[in-house]
Formats: sequence, C-alpha cells, structure tokens
Amino acid sequence: MTETTGSTATPESGNHEGADAASDGVAEGAEKTLSRRERKRAGGGDKKSGKRAKRGLFARIGLYYRQIIAELRKVVWPTRGELMSYTSVVVVFVAVIIGVVAGLDSGFAKLTFLIFG
Repeated sequence: MTETTGSTATPESGNHEGADAASDGVAEGAEKTLSRRERKRAGGGDKKSGKRAKRGLFARIGLYYRQIIAELRKVVWPTRGELMSYTSVVVVFVAVIIGVVAGLDSGFAKLTFLIFG
C-alpha cells in the first residue's frame, strides 16, 4: 500500500475531517494529525524493529530460501501429459523455423552464386 503526500482525506488514514479544508485550500490549523509514516519516524528512535531490523547473514539466507519455497508452492505445475504436449509443440516449432532459415540460406547462396558467379 502506498501513501501519497499531501492527501488528507484517504480512507486508510481515517482523517475525514480535513477533507473539506483540503478541498477549499484552507489549512487545518492546530489540529494537524501525523500520517502513519510520520508517526513511525517520530516514535522509532535508533532502535530498529520489525521488517527493517538488521538480520545476520544466515538468517537472511534462510529467509531468502523460505521465500523461494513459498513462491514455488504457488506455481501451478503442468501434468506429465501437458508437459509432453508443450515440449513436442516447441520441438516441432523449432524444427520448422530451422527449415525456413535453411531454405532461405540456400536460396540466398544460390542467388549470390548466380549474381557473382
């Protein structure tokens, strides 16, 4: 979820009071509320927590592989029959393209031989 700067009446922030003032171009005055980002920065201090905490090398490597495995579980893998079908289509397509390129090459070679003889 992304936050836009300058927006005071977003459903995410819950600040519906400033919507009328923002649409009229009038400042809110003393009742300025902090955005979620500003509150996080103000209360954070030097101590990092949550997703931004610095992890060790092995913890980061472990997290990386756990994320890879989680993504691979989302993949819809083809059945053996589908895989064989897809493979045969690709092999036939490549063979046809090889034939077309070989034919063009042979034709251009004969044309070149006829021209420059």
